[in-house]
Amino acid sequence: MVRFLATVAVVGVVGGGIAAYGAYRHVSADLPDYRWLADYQPPQMSRIYAADSRLMAELAQERRVFVPIDDIPRRVQQAFVSAEDQNFWEHRGVDPFALARAALTNLEQYGTGRRAIGASTITQQVAKNMLVGADRTIMRKVREAILAIRLEEALPKERVLEIYLNEIFLGQQAYGVAAAAQNYFGKGLDELTLAEAAFLAALPKAPNNYNPARYPEAARARRDWVLDRMREDGAATEEEVRAAKAEPIVPRGMRRPEVVPVGQYFTEEVRRELIGRFGPEQTNMGGLVVRTSLDPQLQGATERILREHLMAYDRRRGGWHGVVGHVSPAATEWLPQLADFARPGGAPPEWKLAVVLEVRGGDARLGWVERPDPRGAPQPRSGVLNFSDVSGWARPVRNERLGGLPRRMQDVVSPGDLVFVEPAGSAGARGGTERVQLRQMPTIEGAVVALDPATGRVLAMAGGWSYDRSQFNRATQAQRQPGSSFKPFVYLAALEQGIPPTQRYLDAPIELPMGNGQMWRPGNYGDRSTNQYVTMRRALERSLNLVTIRIAQDVGIDRVADVAARFGIMPNMPRVYAMTLGAGETTVLRMAAGYAAFANGGREVTPSLIDSVQDRLGRVIWRSDTRRCDGCSADPPASATAGPPVLRDERRQITDPIAAYQITNLMQGVVTNGTGTRAAEGLNRPIAGKTGTTNDYHDNWFVGFTPDIVVAVWVGFDDPRSLGEGETGGGNAAPIFHDVLEAALRGSPAVPFRAPPGVALVRISDGGKTITEAFRPGTENAARPVGGGGGGGGGGGGGAPVAVDSGLGGLY
Repeated sequence: MVRFLATVAVVGVVGGGIAAYGAYRHVSADLPDYRWLADYQPPQMSRIYAADSRLMAELAQERRVFVPIDDIPRRVQQAFVSAEDQNFWEHRGVDPFALARAALTNLEQYGTGRRAIGASTITQQVAKNMLVGADRTIMRKVREAILAIRLEEALPKERVLEIYLNEIFLGQQAYGVAAAAQNYFGKGLDELTLAEAAFLAALPKAPNNYNPARYPEAARARRDWVLDRMREDGAATEEEVRAAKAEPIVPRGMRRPEVVPVGQYFTEEVRRELIGRFGPEQTNMGGLVVRTSLDPQLQGATERILREHLMAYDRRRGGWHGVVGHVSPAATEWLPQLADFARPGGAPPEWKLAVVLEVRGGDARLGWVERPDPRGAPQPRSGVLNFSDVSGWARPVRNERLGGLPRRMQDVVSPGDLVFVEPAGSAGARGGTERVQLRQMPTIEGAVVALDPATGRVLAMAGGWSYDRSQFNRATQAQRQPGSSFKPFVYLAALEQGIPPTQRYLDAPIELPMGNGQMWRPGNYGDRSTNQYVTMRRALERSLNLVTIRIAQDVGIDRVADVAARFGIMPNMPRVYAMTLGAGETTVLRMAAGYAAFANGGREVTPSLIDSVQDRLGRVIWRSDTRRCDGCSADPPASATAGPPVLRDERRQITDPIAAYQITNLMQGVVTNGTGTRAAEGLNRPIAGKTGTTNDYHDNWFVGFTPDIVVAVWVGFDDPRSLGEGETGGGNAAPIFHDVLEAALRGSPAVPFRAPPGVALVRISDGGKTITEAFRPGTENAARPVGGGGGGGGGGGGGAPVAVDSGLGGLY
């Protein structure tokens, strides 16, 4: 009997061994390849920085900052080891002691309803997260254990821990310890206290269950448990643990790194460029470090200035568009209804969404909600809107037509209406109650681009009233007619041919055949013509359409189209004379880049928003500055004898420096004596520029520059319609240019435009004034009257009729 039992036992052991081996072979036969983990780099967020190194945006599917194991503080490493795998440095992938302890504990708790505890090591968690998935099956656990053993054979412990600490999800959309430290504490890993490191180590089991904002007591208890484990492991002393437990659970509050609060249009343009250049995967998960040209201070000023001027136009011509919603004004109902109402996107943060509570003939009482503490209860506030603040502008708009001025407050608002207001202090309000002013988002839009003419670096870009209201970037995506802001390129075509700026052209009516039997009869602004010969300077200052067409006839429409293509304004300009008045289409960014070539002596300017891009290892993989540096790579002794390094600007010369200076000199007259005087009022520095207004006042432009900066401004409606009789680029766009330029150059000295070698500067009398005119050598006395007669002229190649109303075209 004994012999029989022994035989059965032996057979059972052998059979079990064979079965176990067979199961092992079966499971291990299709295990995933783990060797790639030796070179694995986890996906990590890319970051975009402004020119002053402030963070603009983080691009990520998973918010992660990869940190090599050598740069993760030892105490942070030990916190996770104590919490998750106390024998990590001793076991070989699977911890048999932890398995036994877990089995005994689970047997003791069997039938109690408690969740079974696990015994996975850090290596097993890496295998699960990276290789086998999270299925809750016995087979998955077996595969996980086998892979953990193999990982320990293939990789050093430090590499396994590095992968774990950079991959683990720690809540608040943070993957890895570095992102979590920023999210919860606003700190780098090397700044964490013992308590903070222990808190992070408490999160892997269940980040949502230990969210300190929702479950502070559970988070504290779990953190303190980690601290006790660290004391047991000798990673912290009794005194350190006692002090750490006394700290608040999240002393500085959960927060992400502060980002630049402006420049959303700019940031989105950068993101699109990165995707086009590197693809979406590397852009969002490649850990790129992107340094841009954005000047946050100028960007903030540009956005504010654009909003202020759009609001000023809206008050002058827009009328009252109406309320944004309606709720019950009852005392017991308005507060919760207002708290639940979705705030319309695009309103500045200083505007309050308020409920009209009571209306009288002379004023209205409104209530709104303040939240001094984001976690605190909403606090009701109230204010008074005086009728005198709305009586002069709040005309109702119906079918895009303005009604009459309101006669009483009831004509503007009613109880329960939701409107935007801005607190304006207590002055003038009844009973000392806070006074408010009625606000509305204008329907008119605008765009501004400011760039450096020497490099093409875009310093500021506003693509509209607000990115939150509309993500359409009117600076780069809107194709609009430039109007008379295109005329300098026509004049440049003449200057390149040696025609002097004192050349006189006839300012008189003209007829041009349109190729279909019809005649085009353009006119000047207001259909006024002098019927006299005027110089190019005087014609540009007054923005005379008839002279511009005669100049184009003199040089040929093909040369004008060639200039437009070289400067990047219109690569394929139709060969019709209406184009010379700005009837084509272009963008604000292209206009800024085109004018930049005037300012820098005629070199091609390619606008750039990105200065450089580094990969996750810090290597520069792209740079916008393509200048060649002679001597930059020389050894110090060689450079000492050869002189300092020299940067070679090899950009294409798209016009000669003399012509660029001549047109700049002419455009200085536009802002001192012509249509653009509001662009330079009180700035006391050399400024050149040109206004632009299109048919029926659909588009207003001003594009101008100093030697240091170019600013292009457009104002109009997205769905092109008239801005109103008399609304010109000189009246709407030029003041925006003025304020942006003042913000950009405040405190800097006035810099003159530098004349290039070879130009002849001659003092001449012009209209009773003495001016300095720029000539090509030998052309000082070459002027002649051009354009006699009132009709004729070529049709510029014929073609289909151009959508330019007779008498206008590019205007002013």
